[in-house]
Amino acid sequence: MQNGFYSAAGGMVAQFSRLDNITNNLANINTNGFKGQELVIGDFLRLYQNERDKLPLDNQTKEGAKFTHRSVARVPQVHEAYTNMRVGAFAQTGQTFDIALKEENLFFSVLTPDGVKLTRDGAFTLNDEGVLSTKQGYKVLPTDYFEKGEFIKFSPDATTVELDKNGKFSYLLSGNAQFIPSKGLLLVAPENIHKLQASGDNLFTPDKADALEAVTQSGAASQGFLEKSNVNAVKTMVGMIETQRLVGMYQKVMDTQMNEMNREAIDKIASTRA
Repeated sequence: MQNGFYSAAGGMVAQFSRLDNITNNLANINTNGFKGQELVIGDFLRLYQNERDKLPLDNQTKEGAKFTHRSVARVPQVHEAYTNMRVGAFAQTGQTFDIALKEENLFFSVLTPDGVKLTRDGAFTLNDEGVLSTKQGYKVLPTDYFEKGEFIKFSPDATTVELDKNGKFSYLLSGNAQFIPSKGLLLVAPENIHKLQASGDNLFTPDKADALEAVTQSGAASQGFLEKSNVNAVKTMVGMIETQRLVGMYQKVMDTQMNEMNREAIDKIASTRA
């Protein structure tokens, strides 16, 4: 197979992966707290040149030349996938249990059937038992959850609920003029947010080695606001158009290579018979 055909096929596969990623980002452009997924595309030769000092092979040797096989060295490939944790724009809702976080390294903690997960989606509500929960039904964890195993709960008599900038709740009871202190949100700052794994429902699975200690003085909580998706619609659409054009270009290269291969084969067969 000619090298050009192989390189074009590899480039098309990489662009298909990029197109899938862009499609997912666009599908979640209206998802509260969604973080866009990004891909890093490179070629094998460049990756080798960046890492060759770590390899037990000297440059300009037969062994090194075998390692950097030129027929595959320039094939584009997905080198890395990561989550862009940049804070999205805030939208004011005025809803009591809509909460946004100003710091990109802070997350809400929720309890799911698969254990404790993290999220940036602060669109909370009270379930039938008066427990603060996500729209999917996952209970939002308080700062003392791991010690007491309790949740954030409000009685039907609570007329006004307020949240301070550190994520601490207080409320008024009917006929009472003084706010009563309540539990605080379990806000956590993972040691390395790039180790978080997306796990569906706009949730992240923390690294097992992370202690998930409560951040009680963050000053980052905003009641009555929601963080929107951080996906830039215009930039993402431009990326989609660019990707589609690249796929078309790679397809033309593959067609040209295949036609040349067929023509060359026919010419060789004709010359052999002659």
